Amino acid sequence: MSGTSLDGLDIAFCDFSFKDKWEYKIVQAETIEYDENMRIRLSSLAGSTALEFASFHVAFGKFCGDKVAAFLKRNKLKADFIASHGHTIFHQPALAFTTQIGDGAALSVAAGLPVVCDFRSVDVALGGQGAPLVPLGDELLFRDYTACLNLGGIANISFAKDGGRVAFDISVCNILFNYLAMKSGNTFDRDGEMARAGKVNSTLLEQLNSLPYYQMNYPKSLGREDVDKIIDNYIEKNEYNLSLQDLMATAVEHVAMQIAKFADTGSLLITGGGAFNRFLLFRLKEFSRAELCVPDPLLVNYKEALIFAFLGLKRWRSELNCLKSVTGAKRDSVGGAIYSS
Repeated sequence: MSGTSLDGLDIAFCDFSFKDKWEYKIVQAETIEYDENMRIRLSSLAGSTALEFASFHVAFGKFCGDKVAAFLKRNKLKADFIASHGHTIFHQPALAFTTQIGDGAALSVAAGLPVVCDFRSVDVALGGQGAPLVPLGDELLFRDYTACLNLGGIANISFAKDGGRVAFDISVCNILFNYLAMKSGNTFDRDGEMARAGKVNSTLLEQLNSLPYYQMNYPKSLGREDVDKIIDNYIEKNEYNLSLQDLMATAVEHVAMQIAKFADTGSLLITGGGAFNRFLLFRLKEFSRAELCVPDPLLVNYKEALIFAFLGLKRWRSELNCLKSVTGAKRDSVGGAIYSS
């Protein structure tokens, strides 16, 4: 996994078994932190030339394959195949395309293993959002919780409803928090201390809460392009001359309020980097009556990688791994391309 918050490349070695229900174990996992050059290349690739894009698509695939091969050797592990989400550069389901870089052929050759990748394109071709895809894993691996909330670059949620599974992107999350933290010389806002030191600006908060996205019915999803517009129009412009702390406090308040609209009862499993943001969880408790359940750090950090490994397994077995009830596609589908060297 390579998430929109640009933290690094998540690698998780996962074991699955089935007897009456699916069971999982994260055997070993680590994050390969991106250096500044990689962060810049990934964040600026959408504006590159076609040649630069094609070249880096292959280079990033080789990079991922090399890192996986080293990870397996270092930990004396043997894998059946690699499930690779890649890194999202474009996500425009309304225009019928989504693009995650990390060429599967290059990755397969570099790692010496078969690769399952490009999980979203089939669903988009079927008229779906191509996101979120994690809810199938939530349904089969974490059904004991009322809802599953992922606080990644974008906050998304999934829950059972009317005999099916519903899921969608709620709002921007760590992309915005990290953007503001980097302006102060940090890569992220540790424990939410920067936000805690600021004051919420009610006018900006109202503007953020009134964004057209929140009036749309689900299924729906946010792309990096959508988040960039929010940053450009409301944060970078900063028409109220707010301090970074006040901008961060307002951003956290906004995200907590949006999440609480859909997570107000029962037990809420919280994973993703935002689960470590104590101030965000504190503000969420102010707006929500749900029981906030934060698991051990291994699952917090690698749940998304775990589930994409599971989606890869389902593709490997030619079983459905994408739900129309979640994405709005014409039908459930088996998503993912397989490369073998």
